[in-house]
Amino acid sequence: MRRHRIMGLLGALVLAAGTLAAAGPASASTAGTATTATAPGDGRPGADPPAEFGTDWHDPLTAAPPVARPATRSCQVTLAEAQFRDFTPYRGSYAPPADCGRGGWAKVVLRLDGKVKGRQYDRLGHLAVGGVEILRTSTPEPSPEGITWSVEKDVTHYRDTLSRPQPVEMLIGNVVDDTYTGVIDVKVTLTFYAAEGRTPPAATPDRVIPLTTPSVTTPRNTERVLAEVYATGSGGGCEEFWYLTTPDAAPYSCKAADGPYREVRVLVDDRLAGLAAPFPTVWTGGWSNPFLWYVTPGPRAFDVQPLRYDLTPYAALLNDGRPHRIEVSVSGVPAGQSGWSTPANLLLWQDRGREVVTGALTRHEESDPANSVHWTPGTEHRLDTDAGHSLTVAGHLDTSHGRVTTTVTRAVHNTSVHRWTEGENLDALSARWTDEETVSHAGSATTTRRSYTMDGETTLGTGDRLRTVLSLGDRADTSTLRGGRQAGWSRMEDTYAGDASYTAGVPRDQRHAVGTTTVRYRLSGSGPGAVCYDRTVATAQGALVQDRRRC
Repeated sequence: MRRHRIMGLLGALVLAAGTLAAAGPASASTAGTATTATAPGDGRPGADPPAEFGTDWHDPLTAAPPVARPATRSCQVTLAEAQFRDFTPYRGSYAPPADCGRGGWAKVVLRLDGKVKGRQYDRLGHLAVGGVEILRTSTPEPSPEGITWSVEKDVTHYRDTLSRPQPVEMLIGNVVDDTYTGVIDVKVTLTFYAAEGRTPPAATPDRVIPLTTPSVTTPRNTERVLAEVYATGSGGGCEEFWYLTTPDAAPYSCKAADGPYREVRVLVDDRLAGLAAPFPTVWTGGWSNPFLWYVTPGPRAFDVQPLRYDLTPYAALLNDGRPHRIEVSVSGVPAGQSGWSTPANLLLWQDRGREVVTGALTRHEESDPANSVHWTPGTEHRLDTDAGHSLTVAGHLDTSHGRVTTTVTRAVHNTSVHRWTEGENLDALSARWTDEETVSHAGSATTTRRSYTMDGETTLGTGDRLRTVLSLGDRADTSTLRGGRQAGWSRMEDTYAGDASYTAGVPRDQRHAVGTTTVRYRLSGSGPGAVCYDRTVATAQGALVQDRRRC
């Protein structure tokens, strides 16, 4: 019987992107919120779906909402236009538009339009302006007849970077040869919306600093500090599907001595300053089954959202005028093993009324990291994981508008049950990650509760028929209290469910693949910007069978 091994079958069928540096190719294979990705036309379902997958299917799309735009004058700039055949990055230059203001924009929207035809793996890519990463993405796998897709992202908070001429670098690492023929053709534009009439300039950071080296010197009047980290497990070995790794003693193809728990940490001068749970992104070839993702990618696969950390309690330390070390690490990765990419940016707000803002870090409380991993051998092996960590930091700043205290409390937790049989002909995971954060600042407290779920099973049965049933969830609830009373709330839920099967190890025309998927994106909230958005998209054998909006 064929041995269904993650490093064999997954490696042959799923993401084969390279590392995001231009050093050269490396594989990246499995386990995503695209801001939005839409297909040409009106997107309405067509006739009855085919009995099985053919040589063409509906262009990729997500259920996520488009980026809201103000009704003001707009200007468009082409940021990058390239065809990716290998690991040669596109390099160009950028200059801000002259006709929509010079930095005080109401909004800036990035749009990537892509097309690819033939046979190709899914690939990872990044886009940086002035060294600041503003987009991390992956690509859909094409049909022989070709597909097009698009991704939109609100990039207004990079105003500082976009307000002056900058070098541009983009890379979607690719391999094109006699077998893998798909050339990835992309165009990226920025649309700037002017602040005019009753539409004011957007509130944005004063400075954006890419963490290209650990040593950073910040302006001495900084009064708020955020870090964003585009963390992805990809580009090398088993960290591409870190959530399935097992301790060395367990008979599984992907090993990690401490099991599957991962945590993305930010350190300031070698001291833990922030922690976060990584999102378990599933790329568009993931879980051994590209038929799950041809039309509807998993959450965040097209737009890898950065993890955010509020480092304001450390602002007084950073304001001393000397360089400090700010570094990102991923705990749980086996020593010496590659596979994680963590480009990061610092977002800084400055006190215009003071040249130097002083203060102190007043509290630093960290729990002992917990990581219980228990392997139960048997005909069906089982690995139970229960892990977590918490951190509370506080500090004050003496600003031009008085003393301001900031307290950040964050706790991450992961539970999972991984089951598999000899040869991994059955491979199943049920996992949940939570990431809860409360930031108290200037009389208000904002709590964000994030929850990520993955529940799936891949089986290889009689006749090498491979079936994957998988559900994914990306949820976030945010609530703000001011003076002890609720001042606003928002809720986001992005869910995916798929069931696909095909005959493995045979040419495409003999796979007899079938698959159904359903994605639903819901967004609601209160306050002046209150929204109600609810869209469901369903597919069968690559055809769109439902596109329903409820709000």
